Amino acid sequence: MKLERVLAPNPSLFTGPGTNTYLLEDDEDVLIVDPGPIIDTHAAAIVAALGDRTPVGVVVTHTHPDHAPMANPLARRLGVPAIGFGVGPQFDPDRSISDGATIEFGRSSITAIHTPGHTPDHLCFRIGDTLLTGDHIMSGSTVVMEDAAAYLDSLYLVRDLGVERLEPGHGDAIDDAGVAIKDYIDHRLERERQIVEAVRAGAGTIGDVVDVVYEGVPSGLRAAAVHQVVVQMTKLSGDGVVWFETGSAEEQAHVRVR
Repeated sequence: MKLERVLAPNPSLFTGPGTNTYLLEDDEDVLIVDPGPIIDTHAAAIVAALGDRTPVGVVVTHTHPDHAPMANPLARRLGVPAIGFGVGPQFDPDRSISDGATIEFGRSSITAIHTPGHTPDHLCFRIGDTLLTGDHIMSGSTVVMEDAAAYLDSLYLVRDLGVERLEPGHGDAIDDAGVAIKDYIDHRLERERQIVEAVRAGAGTIGDVVDVVYEGVPSGLRAAAVHQVVVQMTKLSGDGVVWFETGSAEEQAHVRVR
């Protein structure tokens, strides 16, 4: 099995250098993973990288706009199915897959691992000792979560797979998978501790917690930091550790320890 990467030209604060599109090849069959946003030059680069090989499917890890929108038009262009967990913004799979599903190409296959947390529909894909992680784990950055409890459970899940190499949706490959996954778990638990300590020390609103835990965060990332605190407070509330007010503007929502 051969793995190639084609970098989408969509760099940003949230995508790093851009979205990694992967071409997995075995016996001249090619599976395309995460074709990214609809950018004509990127579509042309993917088709050029295919060369004379035979595409067999276009797969997405999740339906965020930097990963999935080009899947359907590219799949139609190549005459192959678009494959993913389910319908999402700008994505409608020809084949819906869930945890444990396999996708064959040549004499190889990848196995879907359902890893909710970043999004409910997020999938990682395992092939041998390598895991394509989409936005579950990224190189050089943490991940924005929609569900902190589910995300931590999904980190434990991929830790227990025992893979050796991670191929993320953004950034470079990660050779020591076990260390990287442990660092992610430790970071999430440390963030929980910092949030609880901030509230115990007198932070009375979500905005106050952000000021303490994400001190010095760039203005362009503050909304993401507020979202992260709300998501982690939701988990901590479910754990019976804190209480926070719902239904208010996020930054002004009151918080306290239980």
